[in-house]
Amino acid sequence: MVSADSSDLRPTLADVARAAGVSTATASRVLNGFPRVSPERRKQVESAMLALGYARQRAARAAPPPQTGSIALVVCEEALRLFTDPYFPRIAAGADRELSAVGMQLVLLTVPATENYQGPVLRYLDGGHVDGALVVGMHGRRPLDLDWVDIPVVFGGRPVRQAESGRLSYVDVDNQGGARLATRHLLDAGRRTVATIAGPQDMTAGVDRLNGYRQAMVCGGRHDLGLVVFGDFGQASGEHATARLLDRRPDVDAIFAASDMMAVGALRALRRAGRDVPGDVAVIGFDDLPISRRTDPPLTTVRQPVEEMGARMTGELLAMIAGAAPRQRTVLDTRLVLRESA
Repeated sequence: MVSADSSDLRPTLADVARAAGVSTATASRVLNGFPRVSPERRKQVESAMLALGYARQRAARAAPPPQTGSIALVVCEEALRLFTDPYFPRIAAGADRELSAVGMQLVLLTVPATENYQGPVLRYLDGGHVDGALVVGMHGRRPLDLDWVDIPVVFGGRPVRQAESGRLSYVDVDNQGGARLATRHLLDAGRRTVATIAGPQDMTAGVDRLNGYRQAMVCGGRHDLGLVVFGDFGQASGEHATARLLDRRPDVDAIFAASDMMAVGALRALRRAGRDVPGDVAVIGFDDLPISRRTDPPLTTVRQPVEEMGARMTGELLAMIAGAAPRQRTVLDTRLVLRESA
C-alpha cells in the first residue's frame, strides 16, 4: 500500500473558492487583502478557509496580488455611438496618456442595450483580465451592476444610483454650473424666450444640465415648461428636437443645447427653417468639441475638460490599484467659451 503524502490532501485556493461560491480570483484578492472586495464575499471566503483548514504556504504569503498591466474602459453605449460622438475618444485619449506613462494598456469594452448585455462584460471584468475599470456613459434605465466585481472602479460622471454617489469613486464636471452660465448669458443678452434641448434624464449629466438651465430661468423670472425638449446628446436628436420646438413655440429666440452635437443639429434645423443665427435665434452648446469651432456660425459653448477628466479618472484608478485611499468625489470646473452663435 502506498500512503498519500499529507501535503497532497491540503485544500487549495480553488477548493476555498468553490466552497465560498466565488471565483478563484476573488478568493485570491481576499487572501492578499486586495481592496474593493465586498464585506459579504470577504466573509464567505474567510469562512470557507476556516471550515477547510486552508493555510497558505510561506512562498505564497509574500506574493503580491497578480497584475495584468491592463485596465478596461467600459463605455455604456452602442458601439456605433462610440465612433460618432467625440466625447468618448477624448476620454480614452486622457486615460491612455496616463497609462502610457506607467507602461499599462487600455482595453475597450462596450455595453450594448440588449437583454443580456451585462453578463459578458461583468464576467470579463471579474475574470482576472484587467486590474481595474473606468466606466463612462452609465444610464439609469440599464445600470451596469458592478457590486460583485472585485476590482477597483472609477466612474466618469456621478453614478446614476444616488446610493452609490457617496461610496464610489468618480470624476465629474460642474454640469449644473455650466448650464447656469450658458442660460444666464442668453438672458443677460436680452433673449426673452430661452429654450433648452435637454439630454437623457437617465444620465446624471442630462439631469444636472437641465437643473442648471431651470435654476437660471427661475432666477430670471422666465421659467416656462413649454420651452423644454429632449434629445439623446446626438446630432440627429438635436435637429428633430429643434423642429418640434419651432412648431410648438415659433417665438423662441435662444436655445441652450445640453451637448455640442445637439447644438449642431439645432443649427441645421434653424437654417432649414430660415432662422438666422444669432440674429433670430442664439444657440449655445455644451462640451467645446473641436466641431464647435467649425460650425456656421462658430458655436458658443460650455467647455468641459474631457481629456483631463479621463486622465484624472485613470490617475485615481491607478492609486486604488496600488492600495492608496481613493478620492471619492472630484468635480472639475466648466467655463463659457464665447463665439459667434450667441
